[in-house]
Amino acid sequence: MSRADAAAKTEILIQALPYIKRFADKIVVVKYGGNALAGATSDEEALAVFAQDIVMMHAVGMRPVVVHGGGPQISSMMKRLGKQSEFRSGLRVTDAETVDIARMVLRGEVNPKIVAAINVHGPLAIGVGGEDGGLLTATPTGDGSLGFVGDVSAVNPAIIQRLLAEELIPVVATIGLDNKGQAYNINADTVAGAIAEALQAEKLVYLTDIEGLRRDVNDATSLIRQTTAAELEALMADGTLTGGMIPKIESCTRAVRGGVRRAHILDGRIPHVLLLEVFTDEGIGTMVEGETK
Repeated sequence: MSRADAAAKTEILIQALPYIKRFADKIVVVKYGGNALAGATSDEEALAVFAQDIVMMHAVGMRPVVVHGGGPQISSMMKRLGKQSEFRSGLRVTDAETVDIARMVLRGEVNPKIVAAINVHGPLAIGVGGEDGGLLTATPTGDGSLGFVGDVSAVNPAIIQRLLAEELIPVVATIGLDNKGQAYNINADTVAGAIAEALQAEKLVYLTDIEGLRRDVNDATSLIRQTTAAELEALMADGTLTGGMIPKIESCTRAVRGGVRRAHILDGRIPHVLLLEVFTDEGIGTMVEGETK
């Protein structure tokens, strides 16, 4: 390594030092979705990059919690089993067979892959489902016409807190149970926000496939870089913000009103975007400022 290269790397570390100190021992909840790193050449590469960021955050003293969905994988498995996916308002209609498929895919396929990618770097990650330790209590979404699609009615974060106390990285699959033990598939955006609120996290981060929230979905220059829960609610009310980002927006606003310091919507296609957000002055994506300081 040349002196110039060494000096450049040293400068990067020095610039990161204030952020490392600021976020030491702080909880950061990261929602990892199927579209998060769509710019990678393969799913394996995308997951490896994501795992590196999570392990780096852990290595410098932060306490990351990963929440994941698995919509594309569930659809693929249903197709393989000869079952047609049906969606209403962006949510999958989920009968008893479909919720069993979702549970199998999330707990048996997606969760172990994320855990394994992180554990390449050491025995750090533990897979957890919403059923474990009563983590997620679910109720049917809306009038129940979607079947076993659930909302989060309660979070018991004890199992996550125990894992964090052991300096482990919880990786949470988004299946919850109602009071009778029935399983429900819950939107991962919703779960991430609810867990962040229950843990009083420093940050809630959503990785997605655009650079953040736009006032005009077709205009990249209309990116909203910084906002508040009240401003977002107004933009939803007047129809400026619509479509697939609504679950993220609703989750962000609830979380920051509930004590999460900041929420971020980031472009997961950017390599190491988590590290860029946490350890630099640049600011990236959309930040929703909390109402408590």
